[in-house]
Amino acid sequence: MWKTNTRTSFRQVYLAVVTRRYSRVAPPPSEVIRVTNNVAHLGPPKKGALPRQLMSLPPFPGHPLPGKNAVNNGADGDEDGGHVTAISWVKYYFEEIHDKTVQAHFTKGLVEMEFRGHRDASTEKEDGARAMRKIKHNEVMKIGDKIWLPVSIAEARISKRYDTIPSGTLYPNADEIAYLQRLVRFKDSAIIVLNKPPKLPVKGNVPIHNSMDALAAAALSFGNDEGPRLVHRLDRETSGLLVMGRTKESIDHLHSVFSDFKGRNSRCKAWNKACEEMYQQYWALVIGSPKDKEGIISVPLSKVLLDDGKTDRVVLARGSGFEASQEAITEYRVLGPMINGCSWLELRPITSRKHQLRVHCAEALGTPIVGDYKYGWFVHKRWKQMPQVDIEPTTGKPYKLRRPEGLDIQKGSVLSKVPLLHLHCREMVLPNIAKFLHVLNKQETDPLHPGITSKPDLLRFVASMPSHMKISWNIMSSYLV
Repeated sequence: MWKTNTRTSFRQVYLAVVTRRYSRVAPPPSEVIRVTNNVAHLGPPKKGALPRQLMSLPPFPGHPLPGKNAVNNGADGDEDGGHVTAISWVKYYFEEIHDKTVQAHFTKGLVEMEFRGHRDASTEKEDGARAMRKIKHNEVMKIGDKIWLPVSIAEARISKRYDTIPSGTLYPNADEIAYLQRLVRFKDSAIIVLNKPPKLPVKGNVPIHNSMDALAAAALSFGNDEGPRLVHRLDRETSGLLVMGRTKESIDHLHSVFSDFKGRNSRCKAWNKACEEMYQQYWALVIGSPKDKEGIISVPLSKVLLDDGKTDRVVLARGSGFEASQEAITEYRVLGPMINGCSWLELRPITSRKHQLRVHCAEALGTPIVGDYKYGWFVHKRWKQMPQVDIEPTTGKPYKLRRPEGLDIQKGSVLSKVPLLHLHCREMVLPNIAKFLHVLNKQETDPLHPGITSKPDLLRFVASMPSHMKISWNIMSSYLV
């Protein structure tokens, strides 16, 4: 009997502790169990969805629409051309937005309309907000009807502006124009030569709208009807000399000059000789030092697609013959001894391939360029972890880096934790396009005008290095030869 009473009382106590009693009028709990990064903790309950931000169209003006006749209205989806439907009115107002985007808003029930007539107690909500109803795409519009839409439809119009490079609609301000014009190193009737800064894209695409070609077309016309056009490219992180053509004739000839043929297909012998002497010279700071102080890298390149299906990478061709490859040739010369595990190289590309210098330095020579994390990531990790002790060639004592004072001036240099790419197109020799245009257009061997013959056959340009490479140069250039 005692055991039974004990079990009964214990069971009542257990149920009183464990059992939860809920009331229909009780407020929701202030804290609930939340899980963050696989860790359970008490926290406030999850907030509900925020109200959708809406925007209103102007009141419907009536039929026909301004600047649009009844025939066009009927073509947009009206049945008989005598009235305007809701989707036609939205498309008319957002003419830059794709039709599928407008149709999707109607299909999802996101388009609403205010009740027609005066606002009264029956059509007004308790909080004073406008009473609205969802409408379909074929709703017939009447004068004064007001449609409400999510602001997302306007955002779709903004994103569409950058589907193409807005070179015709981009208008830089006075400071931007002055900055672009300060980059110009040479200008004549045929070409413009600029000293491109690093981290500025040369050619834009869908996510890029402030590229060099778009900015130059809007700010560097210098009185011409059209702005200059690109004739060759530099990587986004690469700095240095960039040539742009100012006329259609000069652009066509410059394309042949920067191709593998070097433009040597003319009847003018002076032009062919000038094209043969054309070259580009880069300076690069690489991790390590090549075994040979100078040489020629002749290794074809091929492009592969990574596992994500979007990113491509340029690699050395295996030579199996089953993959597409392009011939790539680069001349190089070591400018001095290795200092702090790095050395300066002079590079001359004979061919023009995407990422040619970066891949040749990283994979063919085994010395990736400082700041090239795409092709030299693992070498960068080892380079930062290993202390470097180099010997001066004249005294035989350990080399001491000349560290500049201050932290701001070290950004991007070899003293930075994340240095920028140290690749710079320093020197370029080009044929004088403006001198030979008269002969090249006529394809004749007539003697040139005396005023034209006095101009040089070749043009030589030298561009100063960007600030981060200047700092690295001042630190690590004591014994360059």
